[in-house]
Amino acid sequence: MHDELHRQDNGVMARLRVPTSLRGPHSGSVLRNLSWLARVAAFVLIGIETFIHSPAGSADLIIAATAYLLCGLLLCGWAVAELRTPNHQNGLLPMLGLTAALSGAASTVTHGHALLGLTLLVVVSAGSAGSVAVGWAVTAAGVLGIAVSGLLTGSDRAVLLGYPAALLLALLVGSNRRTYRVHAEETSALLAQVEQLQAGQRRAAVLDERTRIAREIHDVLAHSLGALGIQIQTARALLDHDTRRADEVLEVAQRMAADGLGETRRAVQALRADIAPLPQSLAEISDAHRGRHGTSAELTIHGEPATLPSEQILALVRVTQESLVNAAKHAPGQSVDITLYYEDEHVNLTIINLLTGQQADGSGFDTVNGGYGLTGMRERLLLLGGSLTAEPTNHRWQVTARVPR
Repeated sequence: MHDELHRQDNGVMARLRVPTSLRGPHSGSVLRNLSWLARVAAFVLIGIETFIHSPAGSADLIIAATAYLLCGLLLCGWAVAELRTPNHQNGLLPMLGLTAALSGAASTVTHGHALLGLTLLVVVSAGSAGSVAVGWAVTAAGVLGIAVSGLLTGSDRAVLLGYPAALLLALLVGSNRRTYRVHAEETSALLAQVEQLQAGQRRAAVLDERTRIAREIHDVLAHSLGALGIQIQTARALLDHDTRRADEVLEVAQRMAADGLGETRRAVQALRADIAPLPQSLAEISDAHRGRHGTSAELTIHGEPATLPSEQILALVRVTQESLVNAAKHAPGQSVDITLYYEDEHVNLTIINLLTGQQADGSGFDTVNGGYGLTGMRERLLLLGGSLTAEPTNHRWQVTARVPR
């Protein structure tokens, strides 16, 4: 069962596996290096486009070259600052704003229009890497540089309106990139939590399975060994005056030991497979009790029998076995009444026998483990949403188990 559960969990985790690009300490540095490689390539191409067509010695060329070099220095400072503090993009606002303003202003002069690409690059980077306020601030700096320089140089309306519109579009692109990155990070964190939750669930399932197996093995052994102990005590009492009867009792004990071993094997198998219907199981237990102890064990069923889950059937079967062992141990020779009630929402099981021996002082429900049988059965029924009581009533010892249908 544990192996099957482990395979199912692995299948779930395979479907929810965190993408490699979203995990690990090196993924962020790889993406950052690629981004800077693209920025450097764009900076070089903008420079080539700016200076290859500009006449040497012109004033516009000097302005464009000065702005280009200053922006290059600012980009170098940006790279160094980002390398030192990769997660503090808001601190780069002055550097990014100044780069956008210089390149935006230089883009309005003759032959400097290619520098608008540098402004767009800065705005996209600010919009995607920093906060919303940083993106808008850098965009405003670029628009201000374009507006001031365009008015001083007498630029036409296409420049004064078109360039700012292009910056707003670049800001939108950067914002979309930031939104995608934030969602990817949140998804990565969520999937990491899913992995931790699945690991916790697997550990809990293993512990729960171990508890179920321990409880099941205990209940089987408590029943088998308890009944076996009663037979051995009887045989010892008969050895002095009735050896033939003692031999018969020992033969029964031997069969019970073999039956107990087989029942232990079946108990382990019952953790995986279905077991016989409850009325059939209780009838077999009653017949076995009569055959072993020579006392009456009557089974009565009220209501319309319903199909129950194997866990509930197994729990009620163990309650019956435990109770019959206690009845044989503490009230030997007394009849036992087993009554099964099928109600609308619950199934009740009562086992009643005369109150004699140790049961008279209220301690008769203990078995080979000094009371662990009662604790184990209560735990089993509580896990199923049921209950268990064991108490004297009207000079009889009554055990009542209840499970939901």
